[in-house]
Amino acid sequence: MITIKSPSRLHLTLIDMNARLGRVDGGAGISLASPHVLISAEKSDTIEVVGDSFLAERMLNAVKQILPEGGGISLKIEEDMLAHVGFGSGTQAALSAAAAVNELYGLGMSVRELAIAVGRGGTSGIGVASFEMGGFIVDGGHRFSDKGSFSPSSASRADPAPVLFREDFPDWDIVLALPDTLGAHDAKEVNIFQQECPIPLNEVQELSHIILMKMMPAIIEKDIESFGYCINHIQNIGFKKREVQLQHQAVRDVMTLMQDNGAYGAGMSSFGPAVYGIVDNSEDAAYLQEDVQELLDKTIGGRVIVTKANNTGAEIRRV
Repeated sequence: MITIKSPSRLHLTLIDMNARLGRVDGGAGISLASPHVLISAEKSDTIEVVGDSFLAERMLNAVKQILPEGGGISLKIEEDMLAHVGFGSGTQAALSAAAAVNELYGLGMSVRELAIAVGRGGTSGIGVASFEMGGFIVDGGHRFSDKGSFSPSSASRADPAPVLFREDFPDWDIVLALPDTLGAHDAKEVNIFQQECPIPLNEVQELSHIILMKMMPAIIEKDIESFGYCINHIQNIGFKKREVQLQHQAVRDVMTLMQDNGAYGAGMSSFGPAVYGIVDNSEDAAYLQEDVQELLDKTIGGRVIVTKANNTGAEIRRV
């Protein structure tokens, strides 16, 4: 039997949703220690996924894509994570299930090959890279000619984007707010991409400048003030600006509260509604967690947790 624990991720922003240079997407993100997906699996005469989770069907589809002919697997979902909140649960579920088959049957497939086989990473490469190696990641997007449109991963069959930059995320606390609502997904998400893109080129250029010349150096130099500045600024430009504008007012209020009450930077992950704040010590994290929980209790509901980055990727063990 094997167990696989895969990280969630924060998707900080898509970079180029203009495509003037012939590439599209690109992104920056952070792998998280929690929430996470945890599964156990062993060979079987049948194919089954056990667990009362929305992830079950996605895992079942993933194992069917790569199981050798005549092979079987019994997979149990020990822990899951929320769907459609900005954590990349679909990618982690599919890759965890595919990796279980890969390990049990000795297929020797790379994480990238697994992602292609199960159809993940068509817009963002952050989730695939998070599974493979964790850390802070910047990916280079896709050739626009390969995708043919502005579209989310759920509607794209492009291969996972190349990783341009990967660095261990500093030992900063990350306060995660999970408002009791869902982010855009499926047909609604597709429609938003079609309606909002292409993003004006000047916004893409500004965002690229911030990521290359301020955010990436801030990670290497462990400069939380500069990193926080980048996070705050990103919420107001490019595709991220449009994602934030579409949120429930309570989600935007949580972000503002974090920015005003101890977080060096606060933003929304992917299409939300998950909001994160970056702080440099556990005491400030605890105070911010309490303040945000109080706001959620008064408005939309939800919960707040404190986590750290995952700098190692998925954990695969034989037991």
